[in-house]
Amino acid sequence: MAPRKTATVSSRKTSAKPQSKQSNGGAIADFDRDTELKAYREMLLIRRFEEKAGQLYGMGFIGGFCHLYIGQEAVVVGMQFALKEGDQVITGYRDHGHMLATGMNARGVMAELTGRRGGYSKGKGGSMHMFSKEKHFYGGHGIVGAQVSLGTGLAFANKYRGNDNVSVAYFGDGAANQGQVYESFNMAQLWKLPVIYVIENNRYAMGTSTARATAQADFSKRGASFGIPGMQVDGMDVRAVKAAADEAIEYCRSGKGPMILEMLTYRYRGHSMSDPAKYRSKDEVQKMRSESDPIEQVRLRLIEKGWASEDDLKSIDKDVRDIVADSADFAQADPEPDVSELYTDILL
Repeated sequence: MAPRKTATVSSRKTSAKPQSKQSNGGAIADFDRDTELKAYREMLLIRRFEEKAGQLYGMGFIGGFCHLYIGQEAVVVGMQFALKEGDQVITGYRDHGHMLATGMNARGVMAELTGRRGGYSKGKGGSMHMFSKEKHFYGGHGIVGAQVSLGTGLAFANKYRGNDNVSVAYFGDGAANQGQVYESFNMAQLWKLPVIYVIENNRYAMGTSTARATAQADFSKRGASFGIPGMQVDGMDVRAVKAAADEAIEYCRSGKGPMILEMLTYRYRGHSMSDPAKYRSKDEVQKMRSESDPIEQVRLRLIEKGWASEDDLKSIDKDVRDIVADSADFAQADPEPDVSELYTDILL
C-alpha cells in the first residue's frame, strides 16, 4: 500500500483542510531504515504512554490537570533528532511527550503524574511541573507562556558561557499571544541568542479556534517586527520537522540569533482531560487521524519500503506497551512523599 500524502493543518480554518505551502519549501529529511524505526518507536511510546495516562486519570490515580500530547508526537521527536548533548528543552504543561523524547524514564514521569516519591519532582510537581537536569529538560510550566522567557534565559546563559548549545522553547498557539513572548523575542534578537521558538499550532487555544482569537494566524511571522526569521512546517511529518530543525539549529549555532518554527499540528484529545472538546466535530478529528496521523505515516513507509513487516511493528508495539504497563504498575505501587517533604525544595 502506498503511503498517504501528508496533509498539513491550516491554522486559519476551523475545518481540517490540508495546507500544502511551507515556508521552508516543504523540505523533508531523508530517513534510513534505522531512523524510521527509531521515529516509529519513540512516537509510539509517547502515544501509548499518553493513552495510559488518560486511563489512569479516569480511574482517579492522577489528580489535578493532565494535558495529553496525542497527535503531536512528530514535533518533539523530529526536533529531538536534530539536537546534540547539551542542548536544552523547555515547554509548557502539555509536556509528557517532551520528557519521554529527551530520554526521561517512563517510570519517573508516570510516578510524578500519580504524585509518588519516585517521580521526577518527588511527587510534588504533578503533570505540569517536571524537570531533569541530566536530560537538559528544564520543565513543563503551568503558567501560560512563562517558559518562553525562561528558555530565552537558557540561551542567554549559553552565549554568556561561550558554548555552542541551543535552547528550544516550545509553546502553543494560545501562548503565542502572551506579552512576555514578545519581550523575549526582542531580547533574543537584540543579543543574538541561540534559541529556537517552536510554536506548536494545534489550532485550538484551549477551546477557541485560532481563526477566532488570532489576528495574525501565520505564527511563523510573529517575529517579523524584530527581524526574527520563521518557518511554517508540517508538524505531522517527523521528516519535515527534522529538516526544519536542522536548518534552525545551524542558524542559531552559527551566532545569527533566534528562529521561529511554527509546527502545524493537531491534538486528538481536548485541551485537558476535563475538556470534552465539543467545539469541534468528530469528523474533523477522524479526518486528521485517517489522513495525517504522524505514526501511521511512518508505519506505511516502513511497510512499503520493505524495512519492516506487520509482525515487526507488532513486536515494537508490544515492547512499548510493556514499558508503559511497567511504568503504570510502578506509579501505583510507589509510596507517596513523606509529610516531611512538604516544605522542602521551596524558596521562602
